[in-house]
Amino acid sequence: MQKYLCNLNLWIVVVYVLVMVGIGYVCMRRTKTVSDFFLAGRTLGPWMSAFAYGTTYFSAVIFVGFAGRLGWNFGINALWIALGNVVFGSFLAWKIFARRTRRMTANLNALTMPEFLAARFDSQFLKIAAALIIFIFLVPYSASVYQGLSLLFEYNLGIPYGAAIGFMALLTGVYLIMGGYLALAVTDFLRGIVELFGVALMVLFLVHIQGGFGSVVDKLSASSMAPAMQPNPQALFPGWLVLLSLVVLTSFGPWGLPQMVQKFYSIKSEADVKRAMIVVSLFSLVLSFGAYFTGAMTHLYFHGPAEAAGGRLPVPANLDDLMPQFLTNPDIVFPWVSMVIMLLVFSASMSSLSSLVLVSSSSIAVDLYAGLKKNADKRVVMALMRILCGVFIGISICIALYRVEFIVNLMSLSWGVLAGAFLAPYCFGLFWRRTTKAGAIAGMLSGLATILLAMFVIKLLTGKPIGGNPYIPVAGALAMIVPVIVVPIVSLFTQPPKKEILQKAFGPAQDGEQPSEC
Repeated sequence: MQKYLCNLNLWIVVVYVLVMVGIGYVCMRRTKTVSDFFLAGRTLGPWMSAFAYGTTYFSAVIFVGFAGRLGWNFGINALWIALGNVVFGSFLAWKIFARRTRRMTANLNALTMPEFLAARFDSQFLKIAAALIIFIFLVPYSASVYQGLSLLFEYNLGIPYGAAIGFMALLTGVYLIMGGYLALAVTDFLRGIVELFGVALMVLFLVHIQGGFGSVVDKLSASSMAPAMQPNPQALFPGWLVLLSLVVLTSFGPWGLPQMVQKFYSIKSEADVKRAMIVVSLFSLVLSFGAYFTGAMTHLYFHGPAEAAGGRLPVPANLDDLMPQFLTNPDIVFPWVSMVIMLLVFSASMSSLSSLVLVSSSSIAVDLYAGLKKNADKRVVMALMRILCGVFIGISICIALYRVEFIVNLMSLSWGVLAGAFLAPYCFGLFWRRTTKAGAIAGMLSGLATILLAMFVIKLLTGKPIGGNPYIPVAGALAMIVPVIVVPIVSLFTQPPKKEILQKAFGPAQDGEQPSEC
């Protein structure tokens, strides 16, 4: 019977994969230009744009690494991260940035974050530096997604870890290289529906067998259910500071992440922004609260080394294995429920991987090659983007095959560097006319310097390697905060931007805006 179920599960995955590849083929026939490949020609409606944003936001990293490790360490307090993701990472991100980003990138004819920075601040240095940062530091994030999903495949379907990574890499490459962002958007919409259904089912099922929400919350409210929040004189930072850093990193980080900002570029019109904002906020509410609430519930099924078993299973040595073991254990979760959950995580992960691959390949093909070579052949640029998609996937696989411990830190490193480099220049560039080229460059460099210095100091003080250091999120959050101070200070003391650049970027005042200096 178990063998039959396993085969059935595999067939479900096969059918799912064939649908994705079919969508890629259909979209390939509609992808004619670089704009089509990277932004679907800026023609996506609110639902597709919202689902593309949400499914890129929540991947295997949140369901396997973040939900398990943080749910175990912080217990029900991890829901503060979910609240931040909904309010700041989703609702306010679309409320504040989507309309202005769509308008200004169209004014500047910018397809990518490096192109936007170069055009807004008249700086080739920013374009080259941004492109290199994106390609290099999206790799660890991509590797963390591959690693998280492969662990779930290994536990659920019995597929060897290496084979699972190879399978996902092949799937990502095939349909994305064929259809580009249009294929990504269409499949994101289908995957988003799977994710919503899967999370709702997962939470309702687990809560039901524990006696309802009230019973679960009462049990999780015990102080022993949040070991990281307990006083620890040997800790470098208190638990609440690490938790706050994670809220800042995962909630404000998307404001400057290229793969998230890209979703604002591609929406069909500014009028669609409000509907997309509502959809993505509800989507994030279900996904983020479902993931972290489930992660906290692992305390009801596992026990730590210093706890009495009480009928619970021993917690694994590596907390990245916690959620895969939890969600695939037939004594806890029915096999068919496990399969739905696996498809949910599979869906979220494929979307994130596709966005990461697309954005990273464009950083070299569009921003470096086409940006530095005048009159570059568009067919060559398209071909180069497709080739670089494969290269990026290959590098990510090499890192993921090492099975680096602490998936959370891989993502924290990537988000910290990218948000630290881009958030302040991007946000000030959108809204403050007085932001200068020197200010943007100083902001980018200060973000990079801050996270590198902070990681060095944390490693020195704790004696723990970067990969297994629980305080890396603090470095990532600090790297986002410092440039927010640096950019305006440097801008106020350097030469103002040229009026013609501001006129092109901001255009005539709209929607009651005042064309003032700020």
